[in-house]
Amino acid sequence: SFTKGDPNTGDKPYPNFFRTISPDDAQAELQVSFALDTLGLKKIAILHDRQDYGRGLAEFARAAVQKDGRAQVVLFEGITVGAVDYSAIINRVNESGADGVIYGGYHPEASKLVTQMKNKGMNIAFISDDGVKDQTFIDVAGSYAEGVYASGPIDTSTNPLAIQAAEAHRQKYGEEPGAFFLNAYAATQALLNAIDKADSTEYEAIMKALRSEYVETSLGNISFDEKGDAIGIGFSVYQVQNGEYVQVQ
Repeated sequence: SFTKGDPNTGDKPYPNFFRTISPDDAQAELQVSFALDTLGLKKIAILHDRQDYGRGLAEFARAAVQKDGRAQVVLFEGITVGAVDYSAIINRVNESGADGVIYGGYHPEASKLVTQMKNKGMNIAFISDDGVKDQTFIDVAGSYAEGVYASGPIDTSTNPLAIQAAEAHRQKYGEEPGAFFLNAYAATQALLNAIDKADSTEYEAIMKALRSEYVETSLGNISFDEKGDAIGIGFSVYQVQNGEYVQVQ
């Protein structure tokens, strides 16, 4: 299984669990360190979409803020996915005195939150995740997206395999690939490489090869640790500048 989701933690991790994206606790810790060290935030409102990914990331972020001790979580609350009007929660953010928001979730709700916050004159920092680091967020939010931060996989724009994969997608489907296209592509490359190196399609042989062999992929040179997390992959922080995400950390 090459998936995104909660970290594969515990004493008995699933032996066949692999993913080509860093775990969400690492993403949340990066968001919090950026909020505190780079932006100097002191009062943080943490919102999430009540789903496994968004809430899980938000809980990791809350734990990271509390562990650091330099800032306060002044609001921790879920929103309703698909709602049109988020004025109630935005008012609570405003009343909390937050100087920044960390949001766990996806771009449809993030675009509404950002738009409605700015329409109310709230220009505090908005930091989100790789579910928001997507061109669709910018397309929907338009000028309101400017200045928004989002964590996401390290930039692969100069990786020849990533360039080749994206071009092949455009040629076949006539559109830009989605947010997790390169992760899926790298997962496939890793699996095919493991089969080739093992010279087998047997379960144990493939598992061993995935954990012992490195392979050049659209995300770089990667392998997998004992928990199935990718070695050689990490997150960066991006900001929307002039209508596109630019890596800032």
